[in-house]
Order: sequence, then structure tokens, then C-alpha cells
Amino acid sequence: MVENPSVAASLHSDPSRPVVPTERVVARLRPNARALFWPALVLIALPGATVFALSLFPEIWQHVAIVIVAVLLFVLLVLFPYIAWLNHRCTITTRRVIARRGFFVRERREIFHSRGYHVTLKQSWLQSAFRSGDLHISSGVEKPLVLRDVPGAAQVLEALQDLIERNQVVPTYQAGSPGATTAF
Repeated sequence: MVENPSVAASLHSDPSRPVVPTERVVARLRPNARALFWPALVLIALPGATVFALSLFPEIWQHVAIVIVAVLLFVLLVLFPYIAWLNHRCTITTRRVIARRGFFVRERREIFHSRGYHVTLKQSWLQSAFRSGDLHISSGVEKPLVLRDVPGAAQVLEALQDLIERNQVVPTYQAGSPGATTAF
């Protein structure tokens, strides 16, 4: 921590230090919530089916078995899909695209807009009905980053293309400043 305000001001106004613009979040995305349709349906039907099954069998051990099966079905068909959906997320900032996924084994991939990349949109008939789609981001160097079932895919595609254009740095040579660059 700098105690003298004049020293702090001189540190921030140093012309030899490059000024880096702040990174702002443009969008936070998850896959389309349509993936939670079947888990939601199971969540609605499971309590009713459990109570009905409990009324059919009179023995205590049968009631315990039915409750155990209902809990296992809840965990497998409702809880795991919901946690998997929550753990797929993508953040688009003014400088990069960050894709995160995984629960036990986490994976994080970043692609900077300034490096330039190619974005394609692929939609199935169901995705086009819900205005979602798969965005394939390829930088040409490594494996393409695929953002699956992105809601509002056409708008996200346009935003990514705009961010690529803004972050491209083209070198210009001027007399007196050989290292000058211009950003669009």
C-alpha cells in the first residue's frame, strides 16, 4: 500500500507502463435449460409414484425398499443432471472467452479475442425452434472450443464477431515511433 498520494498518482501516470483497459463481462451463459425438461418431469412424478407404490405394499421392508429406490431415482435422474447442467458455463468478456465444465474433474479453456479465431454456428431443428445452437470456436492452433446448446446463439455469434474485430491489433509504422500499434 502506498502511503503518499503523490507517489500513487505518479505510479498510475507512468508513460512507460502500458495502459491495459479493464476487462468487463459481456455475457454469462449456460446450456439451454431445455436439458432439464426430463429431470423436472421426474421430479414432479416421483413423489406421486412413490406414495402410490407405498399404498400397494403392506410390509415395512417393502416400504423401505420403495423409499430407497425413489431416493436413488431422484439422485440419478434429477440431481445429477441438474448438477451437470450447473457445471457447464461460459463467460464472455471484452478480452476473452472462458469455458468451464466439470464437477469432480474441472476443465477450463480460454481463448483471447486478440488472437483471432473463427466462429461457426450449428443448429438442429429443435435448437432453431428454441433459438439456441452449438458455437464452434476454432483458433486454428488447438482443438476447437464447442459451446453446446447456447441460448440466443445468433446474438452470441454476432457479439463474438464484434469482439474479435475490436480486439484485433494491426501494426502501423510511423516515423518516430517504430513500435506503435493501432487497435480497431
